[in-house]
Amino acid sequence: MRRTYSHFLCLALIPLLAACSGLPAGTVTNPTNPSNGVKVTPGTVTLSKGGMQAFSATVSGEQDQSVFWEITGSTNGNGDAAHGFISNAGVYVAPTVLPVPPTVTIMALSIANSELSGSSTVTLQAGSSTSVAIPQGPSQVNTFGTIQFSANVTGNANQQVTWQVNGVTGGAASTGAISTTGLFTAPNSVPVLTTGNNSGQTSEVVVTAISQADSTASDSVLVTIVPPQQNAQGANSPLGVSGSNINASSTFGGVTACCGGTLGSLVSRGNNLYILSNNHVLADSDAATITNGQTPGDAITQPGLIDNNCSIPPTVANLSQFYNLETGAPPTIDAALAQIISGDIDPTGTILQLGGTNSNGMPTNGPPHQGAILTPTQAMAAPHNGLVAKSGRSTGLTCSTIFAINASFSVEYQKGCGTGATFSASYTNQVDVNNSGFSGEGDSGSLIVTQDTADPVALLFAGSTTDTVGNPISQVLAGLPDPTTQETPVFVGATATHPVAACSLPGPQSGMAERMALQKVVASGQALSTAVAIRDAHAPEFLAYPEVQAVGVGASYDNSTEPAILIFLREGQATANVPAQVDGVRTRMIAGGSLALSGALSVLESSMMEQSAAAPQLVYGVSAAEIARAEKVRAAHTDEWMRKMGVQGVGIGSSVDAPGEAALVIFLIKGVPHDPIPQLIDGLRTRVRVSDRIRAGFGQNRRRGGCSAPVPEKRQTTTTLQPPQKQ
Repeated sequence: MRRTYSHFLCLALIPLLAACSGLPAGTVTNPTNPSNGVKVTPGTVTLSKGGMQAFSATVSGEQDQSVFWEITGSTNGNGDAAHGFISNAGVYVAPTVLPVPPTVTIMALSIANSELSGSSTVTLQAGSSTSVAIPQGPSQVNTFGTIQFSANVTGNANQQVTWQVNGVTGGAASTGAISTTGLFTAPNSVPVLTTGNNSGQTSEVVVTAISQADSTASDSVLVTIVPPQQNAQGANSPLGVSGSNINASSTFGGVTACCGGTLGSLVSRGNNLYILSNNHVLADSDAATITNGQTPGDAITQPGLIDNNCSIPPTVANLSQFYNLETGAPPTIDAALAQIISGDIDPTGTILQLGGTNSNGMPTNGPPHQGAILTPTQAMAAPHNGLVAKSGRSTGLTCSTIFAINASFSVEYQKGCGTGATFSASYTNQVDVNNSGFSGEGDSGSLIVTQDTADPVALLFAGSTTDTVGNPISQVLAGLPDPTTQETPVFVGATATHPVAACSLPGPQSGMAERMALQKVVASGQALSTAVAIRDAHAPEFLAYPEVQAVGVGASYDNSTEPAILIFLREGQATANVPAQVDGVRTRMIAGGSLALSGALSVLESSMMEQSAAAPQLVYGVSAAEIARAEKVRAAHTDEWMRKMGVQGVGIGSSVDAPGEAALVIFLIKGVPHDPIPQLIDGLRTRVRVSDRIRAGFGQNRRRGGCSAPVPEKRQTTTTLQPPQKQ
């Protein structure tokens, strides 16, 4: 899921390592200089046996900072019992037995440029006389599943250990919880990295046992969370699961790599039933063959090749139709249909974990609401309030909220799986969902539905670490008419609406809470000084409004790089008729502060007053009238802003500085220079959203393709560097 452009063009694979390449274990194929262009931090480190260290990397000259982590000399690149293990987030777990010699080399290889790599040296030492060992080693567990860990303590009479997940005692709902006896309960959806070199990809978690007698003695293991959506489903397969075109593979120097996405939902047209997914999942971005007379189109498999070691899985459908991304008439959609083979796909339209009930703390399967579709405006308004869910191959069942609608993006594609020509497609009126774990590479093709009614809203096809983008369902269905009769598809599903019950479970609830959270923004001292001067000049005007209790200074949440004049409203007041900006400084409305401060506040008083009020939300409800007002501005200025450097999208969202008001959302590319963003455009507040590039086709993680070599039993989802999964 990401965006346009040169970053996406960078599908050059970095060296395919041991398990796929046939090279000696740990061999790196490229470096003439092992520290060429990638700085690994820390450069050297000393660890006790069983210890843990997080590494980061800086790639010179590349905007894409993604790297593949490997341990030189280990059995399959990711590590082994003799060298320790390293996660795709760069977290290294040392072995519990010292190797000879007691040093390990950690390599970071650039994904964007295979000529760039760097390394760090880990020196291992025995540490204290107390030792801790988790005998299970790196493990794998399904979402909603459990696994029992144990820890052996030697050299100390006290055998008690403290269990942590990702450094947190007892763990957390979003990463998995662990009891005092070592019972690990997996999260309900797959964790996704939101920071670091490989942000946007699904991630392992680290389970640690620390001796209670000697806190310097510990052992850790990597635990890979796998959703059931990746598994082979057998006869009458539900949807929302792994799948791909039979040709979703390619060969690099004799090495086979493969890709996959999500078989999203079931539609009917005429007397036939079809799987609905993306063009780039089912039709390899315009490169596939469709049904022609008596000749069936390309075979569609379940699971995808990526989840079957690149071997050919069973065929469940045949490609029938796809919207041509290069030549199709606007509006552009990334969509395709594959006619099902009777008996292989559930004909009732069931989607994995999308049911209206939960059973013993686990979600049931269920179909979407049949026939009905909602416009993005309807989904964003009451009673749905923008709350959505999806079931997908990589992250499983996740829940979030619509961030913006009527958004325009330019997205780059590559034909085939890691090979082929590239081209761009322009999208308008798209649905943008707040990401940060809602989806990951491989979730493309998932059906996005409302949480309260399971009504279809959008077809997921692209995104970034902060945003997930979907085609509005009305556009999708209209863009896939029967070539002869012009009949359009309709969804197969339940006759009555039902909630997506999984969204009420602790895991998805916690994940959604994290996606909705806003980190506190602190303005720079210079910016605050400017805001104070302007506030002081206009304080009498602000305080003349009867609903205003006090005026202060702080940071804007619509643009975190700018200051804001804080307008503290009296109890019971939600809005104030004050200007959206004064002398080039934004204003921000804050209701419900519990302190009795009034008048013009100092910086410290402003901070205290702000903290006493309710925390700001990522998204606020916006009325249809406000959306209509914003749409006029968006329609008038989208083309202008899409031509500007550093801008990758424009849409309509909600203002955080003025809850209840719409805002024109400007999507910026992280690290790319851009023109100044005005506080207002035609009287409408602007909101800035900065992220890595939004892409379709292949995600940021180029290590997830799968390979034809056998996969070590305990490292099934993190074997060697491979091309990316299809988003």
